[in-house]
Amino acid sequence: QAQLVESGGGLVQAGGSLRLSCALSRRNIFSNNALGWFRRAPGKEREFVASIAWRGQSTVYADSAKGRFTISRDNAKNMLYLQMQSLRPDDTAAYFCAASRSSSATSDSSMYNYWGQGTQVTVST
Repeated sequence: QAQLVESGGGLVQAGGSLRLSCALSRRNIFSNNALGWFRRAPGKEREFVASIAWRGQSTVYADSAKGRFTISRDNAKNMLYLQMQSLRPDDTAAYFCAASRSSSATSDSSMYNYWGQGTQVTVST
């Protein structure tokens, strides 16, 4: 069964940076699928962060992520990344990677049918 495993979360001060990684366990299974990052803050609904198309040729970002976060993928290594800069306390959340049924980048969470367990990001003031 396909698995997505996130890593790279942690505690960081406001203004700092983190790089999240997502390992895709089955070789090349998601190479034709768009991938995405979502997050859930305490007491809030899950929200879209960023998505990248199957070859990395296009990306979609939430307004809150634009200019600060960069999504990328390495299909040869079966990896997805989220580089986060200028972090703010309201970025504190559990971050999840997901694989879409579509090859196109999308913010529509209903298109994602494989999800990781999440990695916690905490941004302190």
